[in-house]
Amino acid sequence: MTAEHDNRFLTIEQVAEELNSKTSLIRNLIQTGQLRAFQVGPRGVWRVGRQDFEDYIADAYRRTAERIAAGELADHVPEEGQ
Repeated sequence: MTAEHDNRFLTIEQVAEELNSKTSLIRNLIQTGQLRAFQVGPRGVWRVGRQDFEDYIADAYRRTAERIAAGELADHVPEEGQ
């Protein structure tokens, strides 16, 4: 693990980068309560705890496995960009 990955807290931008997604998606996950986060300081800068981020990923894997088992998802993995 690099020093960057040892950080206890992540910015919205760091979470988006790790998930290879847009910051707007991460903000939506926070707003809907799917990803725990909190605001710090007078400017209200958002931070996501590393463990909360890891928990979100584990939960996403679990939900996906349940959907596959229920036949809700196709058996093949789509190509990137599909």
